[in-house]
Amino acid sequence: MSDTRTYSLHTHTCGQLRASDIGEEVVLTGWVWRRRDHGGLIFVDLRDRTGVTQLAFDPDHSGGEAFHTAEQIRPEWPIMVTGVVRHRPEDTANPNLETGEIEVIVSNIVVLNSSKTPPFPIEDGIETAEDTRLRYRYLDLRRPELQRNLKVRNDFTFAMREAMHAERFLEVETPSLGKSTPEGARDFIVPSRTQPGNFYALPQSPQLLKQLLMVAGVERYYQVAKCFRDEDLRADRQPEFTQVDVEMSFVTEDDVIGMMEHVLGKAFAAVGVDFPAPLRRLNYWDAMDTYGSDKPDTRYGMTLMDVSDIFRASNFKVFASAASTEGSCVKCINAKGAGAWPRAQIDKLEDVAKKLGAKGLAWIAFREDGSVNSPIVKFFSDAEMDALKERAGVEPGDLVMFAAAPRLEADEILGGMRTHMADALDVPREGHDFLWVVDFPMFKYDQEHKRYAAEHHPFTLPTGDLGLIETNPLAVGSATYDFVMDGFEAGGGGLRIHNADLQMRVLKRMGFSEEKAAEQFGFLLEALSFGAPPMGGFALGLDRVCMLLVGAPSIRDVMAFPKTASGSDLMLGAPSEVSAAQLKDVSLSIN
Repeated sequence: MSDTRTYSLHTHTCGQLRASDIGEEVVLTGWVWRRRDHGGLIFVDLRDRTGVTQLAFDPDHSGGEAFHTAEQIRPEWPIMVTGVVRHRPEDTANPNLETGEIEVIVSNIVVLNSSKTPPFPIEDGIETAEDTRLRYRYLDLRRPELQRNLKVRNDFTFAMREAMHAERFLEVETPSLGKSTPEGARDFIVPSRTQPGNFYALPQSPQLLKQLLMVAGVERYYQVAKCFRDEDLRADRQPEFTQVDVEMSFVTEDDVIGMMEHVLGKAFAAVGVDFPAPLRRLNYWDAMDTYGSDKPDTRYGMTLMDVSDIFRASNFKVFASAASTEGSCVKCINAKGAGAWPRAQIDKLEDVAKKLGAKGLAWIAFREDGSVNSPIVKFFSDAEMDALKERAGVEPGDLVMFAAAPRLEADEILGGMRTHMADALDVPREGHDFLWVVDFPMFKYDQEHKRYAAEHHPFTLPTGDLGLIETNPLAVGSATYDFVMDGFEAGGGGLRIHNADLQMRVLKRMGFSEEKAAEQFGFLLEALSFGAPPMGGFALGLDRVCMLLVGAPSIRDVMAFPKTASGSDLMLGAPSEVSAAQLKDVSLSIN
């Protein structure tokens, strides 16, 4: 590996010099960050992506020409300086800088370019509107905070590549122009010029192609893959994103999980994060029933409690009905401290619950003075209240919230309320929380389209009694595993169907006719008939993991050139109109 003196205008970077370099003549390049004129002495903070070095200019050492140039330069001008490293004067050392013991007394300066005044300060913690930052993203990226984020992303990704290479994985690129499939999010489609009326699709993931690589005998594959989904955006989603995609042949579920823990351990270690492998594994239903989420943050409590037995004979008919109906239940969570909230603040929680699918929100506030406030408490007997207090660990100042609904619906409502209340109460969530959620159901029922759909995707290996695929699909399990980090789904995978007949059964259960299945997935079905091996894989959401590593509020802060929440690139002006001639080339017209 070459050092900083090779293939560069400079001999050292701005974050490199230390007291051990004192007396050495050096050449530095970078951007003027701050300039301070002390009359007969000028100080300049020179910045590059590695850090900051203080430059000193005085007429005795720098000469008249260099000193005069130092008087002219302004922030964000790129310059090159030659000088000698020396100790900073007594009492001027900066312990907050790695280069804070030294400065460079400049003998020569070359201005490489000038700069207009930036539209916002090149500083961390600025309050500039995000749209402005994205419009001038090349300036925003100069800020040390974003430079650090990009370095963390680089170091983490490089460590994963190294670990994969050491374990005999081949990095194989898959195409960006592929076939549109009806499952999952909406595709971005690309019209074909040479085949009018036909379209490519940008990949939502390399899922089917990596399975074909296993059929091809590659055995261990990975790719740092760019993926595309035309879906509504939020803080942890973008229309194009990056995943570390992995597939292995001749493996069990434990083999894949064990390998990924080994690789992830290397990657997290590279960015200074402890990864306590082997990780805990939570069964899907245990996660849902305890935390109300298949991606739980277990760094805090406020877990769900089933209180159906307490209210089965209650005078509150909503609870009694749910507690006595098969498949339904009454559950609650205890938000400690929220019982002291004003009634108006508690009432607003009903809107939160309705957005989560609830018809309303039943609650009981146990005030700090020992009183109880609730619109439903009048229906409960003393025995029911005593049992609730014991079950939920109620203390003065607690707010107990309920959901009476089918099991999964109750879990999801209270899981959403749990997350909302943790944010509202500023519940501490220290360090990182890693775990696996395993054994997801194979199918779910899609109420909108009135059919069964895959919980993960249709190529996942079903488990348990496969005869239930046709008769009771919701009882069928799957060999799946999601990697959860800090309450986010950071990755996931599973074993794959490697038998064509079983794959067709799953597709039929999802409403595909044989003709439609052949049209959409004929290439896969045919490949599986040529001795496909047992296989399994994993995909890590690189953007999301890096967001959590640096503590950023959005994945936009760990991507070099992200889109806005509406999917726009304000810097490039995309998406944009194209000419009539371009549309004609691909046989399209816009009405």
